[in-house]
Amino acid sequence: MNPNDFRLFLEVAELGSFTKAAVLRQTVQSHISRQIGELEKQCGGALFRRTGRGVVLTDLGHRVEARVRGWVRDTDQLLADIRVDAGEPMGEVRLGILPSAAHPLITHVFLRLKTEYPKIKLNVREGQGGELDALLDMGSVDMAILFRYQKPTSADEQLLAVAGTYLVSRPGDALTQGDSFEFNRLADLRLVLPRRPAHWRAVLDETARSKGFVLQAEVEADSLRVQKELVAHTPGLYSLLGPFSIDAELRAGRLQAARVVNPDLRRHVTLALPKQGQLTPASKIVARMLRETVEAWGNRLSEPDDSPVLA
Repeated sequence: MNPNDFRLFLEVAELGSFTKAAVLRQTVQSHISRQIGELEKQCGGALFRRTGRGVVLTDLGHRVEARVRGWVRDTDQLLADIRVDAGEPMGEVRLGILPSAAHPLITHVFLRLKTEYPKIKLNVREGQGGELDALLDMGSVDMAILFRYQKPTSADEQLLAVAGTYLVSRPGDALTQGDSFEFNRLADLRLVLPRRPAHWRAVLDETARSKGFVLQAEVEADSLRVQKELVAHTPGLYSLLGPFSIDAELRAGRLQAARVVNPDLRRHVTLALPKQGQLTPASKIVARMLRETVEAWGNRLSEPDDSPVLA
């Protein structure tokens, strides 16, 4: 049996679509369908059931998935060990990351890898917190950068940075000209908030309820870029974001922000590692570079300069 056949099988199972798997692999849907069909012949039965919205695993597919996921992981580990014996770290490292934490951190690590370890390849996947947790548990990513609302205590999660929450507006807005903004004053504001059931939205809604009011979401949008552009172009519209996601816009004068206090909604940026299994040598190198970069930047996710920065 070819491990690559089962890597494709696991990708399709995760994505729920031949078409999405084809896009990910930069090929055509018919090619993916043909490969899965050949694998189904080898397995002696259908692994997927076609639906109007994609594909789902059959009972046989679920049994195969449970058995081959560990086998593929062990095969990857064996290949990594062999490559270590060859004397040069190499291979793909799959990193899950929140959109607000992706740049410039990943760009910096990529450029460093290109110089120091050119045979290590990054595979970066953006997602929301719960989604990234699930991908890490399934072994679909090797590590993930996450936001937590409490300081991590387990050995498989390492603290990188701590970030506050900011009320963000267009430049010149009177409410964000000061250093801080009381959470209670959000009650009457027009807000751009992430769509439910995002974890961050749930935290904001629950905090407001504990204060006796409901946040007024004029617009709901998951995209950070959409949130920031709407706020930057609309007087009297605000968003609640972390400092790393607005750092570039603040420096350019496109946005203005004041820290939300009482309560001080702090988020802990962590590097989460697999609870089971060992990191490959390439993954250990990427994890080390991520930690070193954030530490060199003063425990921030963006590179400091001479301008004042948020924390």
